[in-house]
Amino acid sequence: MTPDGFRKIALSMPETEERCHGGHPDFRVGGKVFASLWEDDLHGMVKLTPDQQMDYVEAHPDMFAPVKGTWGLRGATQVTLAKVKAPILRRAMRDAWRNVAPKRVLKEYGEG
Repeated sequence: MTPDGFRKIALSMPETEERCHGGHPDFRVGGKVFASLWEDDLHGMVKLTPDQQMDYVEAHPDMFAPVKGTWGLRGATQVTLAKVKAPILRRAMRDAWRNVAPKRVLKEYGEG
């Protein structure tokens, strides 16, 4: 997976916009971040729940890891771009998108 591939999957989520925060791209729905790319071009982040994070890390430890610190305890999950497969990232990205999307957006797109 390349940074452009990660970006393409993120931007395929309904009503997503790309912005920049802390010097790196992030992806938002309803103004809330659900994913970001790191400056190293080797990693990304998806904003999962702690339970979702545990499931992805246990199922795919070479692809996902908790972000260090408090953010990771809250579900921020590192994605190793060189290892992650597109269908798995698409599923994690969709989960992250659902976690922050406004109820109106979820309802409009049949997600809520």
